[in-house]
Amino acid sequence: MEWLVSLAGAGLVMAALRDLFHTLWHPTRHGGLSRLVMSALWRLARHLRARGRVVGLVGPLAMVTVVSLWAGTIIMGWAIVYWPHMPAAFSFALGSRAAEQPALLDSLYLSLVTVATLGLGDISPAEGWLRLVSPLEALVGFALLTASVSWVLEIYPALTRRRVLAIRLALIQRSAPTDDQLDCTMGAVLLESLAAEVARVRIDFTQYAEAYYFHDGEDHSSLAATIGYAADLAQHGRAARQPDVRLAGDLLAGALEDLAAILDERFLHTGGTPTHVFAAYAADHGRSLAQS
Repeated sequence: MEWLVSLAGAGLVMAALRDLFHTLWHPTRHGGLSRLVMSALWRLARHLRARGRVVGLVGPLAMVTVVSLWAGTIIMGWAIVYWPHMPAAFSFALGSRAAEQPALLDSLYLSLVTVATLGLGDISPAEGWLRLVSPLEALVGFALLTASVSWVLEIYPALTRRRVLAIRLALIQRSAPTDDQLDCTMGAVLLESLAAEVARVRIDFTQYAEAYYFHDGEDHSSLAATIGYAADLAQHGRAARQPDVRLAGDLLAGALEDLAAILDERFLHTGGTPTHVFAAYAADHGRSLAQS
């Protein structure tokens, strides 16, 4: 029976590590817990019709919640591993009252101290296999800290790329280029560069799906509000006289179709055309779709 309880604790630890791996390092990055928490908080904010600063907290708050759940599951899992063997398989420092406490409380304390790599030493494993397991928990705790920091460092550059594209589209729309200005070599360069940026954002939504649940601020920095104008530019490019501009327009249109497919597959589930998907994307972020 003791070993069944310990195996159940090990199962909790493995479940947390599996979710962490699928969220941060798996090529598809389909972490179940992170997506569930972030989508739930996003839907709650929409249901409450929260906007501005409140919606802006959804992404960061969800990341903190996910990391806390990972840490809590790992700490509880290892505590359950220790629990059936407490206190017989552990040694206690002289003068310590730890052995007088409930076994589960001592197990939680030991797990928390170990995963935080504090190494206080008032409770230490005495049996051989526990002496191997306890340092392994410290390694997992260090890996969790490193993974959490790397997650933050990965998400925010993706947000920056998305906002840069949105601001660039807003600036182009403000300048209101004519068909003749687009139907030239510089127009082809412009459309091709926009296609490349859209492709990068599409990859970001694939690799860092959590970035979808971050609010972009004002309309001029929100891709949800400005992406419709990119579709208009693609149509103008495809109708141009010069072949290089038409090619660049086709590239931009293809990049936008790929982006719409990712948004619809992972977040929106409209089953519609790119125009419908982008309209749903704008509505989901509390925006109206900008068009020429």
